[in-house]
Order: sequence, then structure tokens, then C-alpha cells
Amino acid sequence: MTEDIELNSLRKLITKQLSNSDSFNATKLISSGIINADEVTRDQFISECPFTTKAEIVVDHKKNPPFGSNLTSNINAYSRLSKTSGTSGESISWVDTPEDWSNMLDAWEVIYNASDLNTEADVVYFAFSFGPFLGFWTAYEAAVRLGFLTVPGGGLSSEARLESIIDCSATVLCCTPTYAIRLGEANSKGSKTNINTIIVAGEPGGCIPSIRQRIIKLWPGATVIDHHGMTEVGPVSVQNSIDSFTLSLIPGFHLAEVIGIETGKEVGIDEEGELVLTTLKRNNNALLRYKTGDLVKKTTSRINGTEVLGLDGGVLGRIDDMVVVRGVNIYPSAIDSVIGEYDSVSEYRVLVKEERSMKEIEIHIDIDSCEEQKSLIERIEEKLRSVFSLRIPVKVVKNGELESFEFKAKRWITQ
Repeated sequence: MTEDIELNSLRKLITKQLSNSDSFNATKLISSGIINADEVTRDQFISECPFTTKAEIVVDHKKNPPFGSNLTSNINAYSRLSKTSGTSGESISWVDTPEDWSNMLDAWEVIYNASDLNTEADVVYFAFSFGPFLGFWTAYEAAVRLGFLTVPGGGLSSEARLESIIDCSATVLCCTPTYAIRLGEANSKGSKTNINTIIVAGEPGGCIPSIRQRIIKLWPGATVIDHHGMTEVGPVSVQNSIDSFTLSLIPGFHLAEVIGIETGKEVGIDEEGELVLTTLKRNNNALLRYKTGDLVKKTTSRINGTEVLGLDGGVLGRIDDMVVVRGVNIYPSAIDSVIGEYDSVSEYRVLVKEERSMKEIEIHIDIDSCEEQKSLIERIEEKLRSVFSLRIPVKVVKNGELESFEFKAKRWITQ
């Protein structure tokens, strides 16, 4: 039954794209021989429809400003504009119709249900500045639609947000993993809050054990729920209720694949690859077989009784963020996992340098305690050596020198 629903959604999506024969998606479909959706199968679509890359989208938007050629309706039918963060390339604008936006709110309803929230008991606090990014806008509006008391924390300092959280008796906190730590550390007086659930997104962290434990330590009694999504494809996954370090794809919203980075073919269970998504509920500005750039480990999972694709360990990292140091593949999430074990490190940066035509990295850390620096550096360097079998130098910078982040952290700097 689930496969029938997915196939029907796929055929509806293809029909919608072909209705605008000059569009980005229609050109892809027609050139691959898909000219009618009625008889298309899932396997045929995957074997014949080419991948879509972000680079292609950027080019299309430049050739057809400002929103590209992919819209299936007149621009007046679109009521929402979002922008990608630009952490993995150029920032691009994305527009949605009321129907597509409502579908993304439906996805957030699944996330809230998976988090065991209750409209009669929970007050949801959004600790982020309301910018052009899609993620927490859809989260906020879905919470309002469901009937939660919702509190926006945009434009406030961390101290003011903490006061607001206490004043309104907020029980649920929505923010990035980085900011959950920063906000918890800002509570220097140890003021008691009613926060019992923290929903994190925007960057890997919620599925990294050391980061999760650090958040829980700063927010005693709170449960951390991880989620991930992208402006281009909307909400994608939510933490599995049984295994807190696995993300489950939200049923019905995407046709999902995990492909080998070298082969481009579907990988097996327990193998790593790139997550590829086709948006089944965003027909008016859709993406077909979109290579997300997210490195994941394929597993199976269940959500609401439906078997779905699971991401073991969440999003492991961005494929284009990987740095090869003396033959060792290093992802930012792996460094996050190590540094996250040290509570006295308030912030860090990774400097990527090239020496004698080889990549090298160096880590700068900001310490917010009086802990003996030499001993801490030695312990961190030893931990890095044991994890990566590499000597990675660590240096302490002046306290407060490194910028703290509220939204997506940008800690890797190429020199």
C-alpha cells in the first residue's frame, strides 16, 4: 500500500512537471524518454531520469532569474520565498505555493508527533532569528497550526531568550545543536527552566553522542530530538523513537535513494553513500533525484508503523566538506564528535592549509575555564591521534576571539 501511494505521488509529480514543457524538470524528463507519467514505475524513473545537482540549479537560476525555469505556475501563484544558507556554495532563492507550503507543515506535524508533544501541556520556544531560511519557519507555523502556544525568540540576546523561556514556562526548545549548547552555557546562574524537549536541526549534532550528551548536561531532564531537512527539499527526517542515533525519513514526502559516491548506484544496508531525494509533495517547484550532498549510512527504520529508509548515525557529513589529510578522509562531524567531549572548549575552528601540495589541518580552540591549557591540548591531540591515526596540532586562542554561532556553525576555514 505504501509503495502504491509513493508511485501515485511520483506519477502526479511527473505529470505536473511535464505540464510546463520548457521547464528545467520537463527538459530532464523528456530528454530521458519519460514523456507520459501513466505507466512510469519507480525503477524506470530511477534508471532513466538523470540526477539533479545544486550546480545545475544555480546555473538555471542565473539563466532564468530570479527563481529559475522550474516553476509550474505563474509567479503570482507563489506566496513564500526562502533562501538556502549558502554553507555549501551559492545561496539560492526558493519559492513555494500555499499548497506546497502546507504540505511541509504536514511533515512537521509528523516530527512533533514523533517528539511526543502535547498541545495542552507544551509551550514551544523558537530560539533563532527569523531570517530567510525555511527550516524553523515551517516548524513555527506548523506549531501554530497544531494549536501549540508558540514563542518567537528572534532578535534577542541569549540572556534575554533565557529570561523569556523562563517567563513563558516554555517546555520545548527549537534551535541548532550549536545554539542549544551556547544557550545552555549562557545560563551561568543555573536558573531552572521547564524545558523537557529540545528539537535540533540545521547541522549534524543531534545524532553525535558527545554533542547530545553535552546538550543534555546543560539542560537537565531534557530529551534531545534530532531532525534534518533542506530549503530545497523541505523537512526530510526525524529521530527514530527506538534508536535515538538513527533518523527516519518522514513517510510519503520523498522518493529516497542512497547511492555510492563513485558508482552512482544504490548501496546496500549498512553501507555509506549520498542521499538522493525526489520531492513528492512539492509539485510546483520540485526536484527530481536531487543529489543532496549529505553522506549517510543506509539502514531501515519504522515511523508510524511504516517501514522507511533510516539514516544510521544521522547525517554523517557533507560530501563536499570532506578533507583528505595524508590519505585519511576527515569529515567535520567527526571532529565535532571529538571536540564535543571537552566541556571546557566553548568554540573551535579548523584551519585547512596546503603544505607541499598536501592538505593539513590545525585546530584552534577557545577555552572558557581556568583548566590548565597544556594538559588540555595534550589530551585533545592524543584523542585526535587515536581516532584518525594522525597528528593534528591544537592551539588555544584568546578567550572570546572565536565567533559564536546562532544558526549553522561555520567552523572550517580554508587558508
